[in-house]
Amino acid sequence: MSATPSATLTDPSLFTCEVPVGAETADTIAPMKTVVIGPGGRPYLTDGHHTLASFYELADGGPDLHVRLRVLDNLSELSERAFWAELKKNKWVWDRNVDGDTIPVDNLPDGVGLAKFDDDRYRSLLYFARDIGFSAGTIPFQEFYWAAWVRAASGVDLSTWDQNDLASYLATVESVTRAQTALPADSVVESGFTASALGVLSAWNDGKSQSKGEFAKPYSDDKPGKIAYALEFKHGLG
Repeated sequence: MSATPSATLTDPSLFTCEVPVGAETADTIAPMKTVVIGPGGRPYLTDGHHTLASFYELADGGPDLHVRLRVLDNLSELSERAFWAELKKNKWVWDRNVDGDTIPVDNLPDGVGLAKFDDDRYRSLLYFARDIGFSAGTIPFQEFYWAAWVRAASGVDLSTWDQNDLASYLATVESVTRAQTALPADSVVESGFTASALGVLSAWNDGKSQSKGEFAKPYSDDKPGKIAYALEFKHGLG
């Protein structure tokens, strides 16, 4: 994709995409963020909460920004009770809080944006484990399942993890991802999903050395990595 220097999210014509609108294929549609249509025609996100929150927070974004999403199912004719039962059956909803405790669906966020989010530090940790311990797939809430495993069953000692320190964060990412890739592919991680189904890699850092691959991407020079950006954002917010 390319964009002009003056491009804004409110004017799609200023962006040039590799696959034009109307020319999509099954392969190009598959990675799109997903929704289920609920009672009254209301869309419920099953993936893309952080992406849409970013769009919401941007100066040229906001609640009226138009985005394209992939519809998993249309359940608009169901009652509220039947709708939530169907979401749970298909594992299209994550009804746990940041401590891993089940909560009523009425307590789930009713929109996107930072004000609607709570900080699940384990899920945040798993974002940085992508392509080191596992690869992202199409299972909704994939990183939440891995986060639940880290919280309850990974055996990784996180007592010294300092979320505000780069070296500590990197060391924790390494510990968790090495524990991930040590799992047998058919071992159950969480909610019936196996390590293989949740994208576990067959070798740590996808078989590359510590100085190469995803783990070796720069974190503090003129091309900082994801953790450096995240910590700088946290520090900027005080």
